[in-house]
Amino acid sequence: MVNFDTLIINPLINILMIVYQLLSFIKIPYALGFSIIGLTIIVRLILYPLMNSQLKASKKMQEMNPHLKKIKDKHKNDAKMLQQETMRLYKEHGVNPAAGCLPVIVQLPIIWGLYSVLQKIVLLKPVDINKVLYFDSLKLTNPWDTLFFGLPLAQSPSQLIEKIGPFVFLVPLLTGLFQYIQSKMMFVKNKEEKENVKEKKQEDFATAFQSQSMYLFPLMIGFFSYSFSIGLSLYWNTFTIFGIIQQYKISGLGGLEEWKNKIWQKKVIK
Repeated sequence: MVNFDTLIINPLINILMIVYQLLSFIKIPYALGFSIIGLTIIVRLILYPLMNSQLKASKKMQEMNPHLKKIKDKHKNDAKMLQQETMRLYKEHGVNPAAGCLPVIVQLPIIWGLYSVLQKIVLLKPVDINKVLYFDSLKLTNPWDTLFFGLPLAQSPSQLIEKIGPFVFLVPLLTGLFQYIQSKMMFVKNKEEKENVKEKKQEDFATAFQSQSMYLFPLMIGFFSYSFSIGLSLYWNTFTIFGIIQQYKISGLGGLEEWKNKIWQKKVIK
């Protein structure tokens, strides 16, 4: 019977072991940590087309926000006409509102599988890992080093705080920071929205939620990374940094453009 482990987790473990054995063969230190980074990059490359589709759909929807706002204001008392005009606008601009959802649905099993792999891989003994490997050449004959630049991949910052001290807080702080940068890049206000924001007395729910989630989600991720193993944080940070690069290729700095302009203005004034 084919289950989630057979379909997703075991293949990912085998890919991880291919990377690990290759890095071990060429004597790369901290091979397990770099294998986690390598596996994450491989998965991101596999998901690249789907992520591209999702990000492009999201960008199109953001570009249409001013038009949708006008339609809502014009037909706020006529639900039927509002729906018709909204669908007409989507058709006119070649936008499918569900286009950004399908890639997410397809990605979720793979991302969850990768999370499960890394959760297991730093805790399982070599003998247990060898049971799910497809080839004998991939099997571990010696215990592997679970340290990454001195940090044990199987332990969390909360477990290491007494041994290492405040330095270990850098892990959740960097995790939250990278997530915030990616969220900020995705949240872009066009010129019309910037002009209207001063006049608006109350934001609509969707805008308010999007604005708040830009801060809340990175805080949540940072908090979770304090309790999760270093190996999982290593995976998540690699995943996020790759996402930042992909986001930049599609829509540039996005919301970070405001920061760049402010920094540039300060330099000019000086």
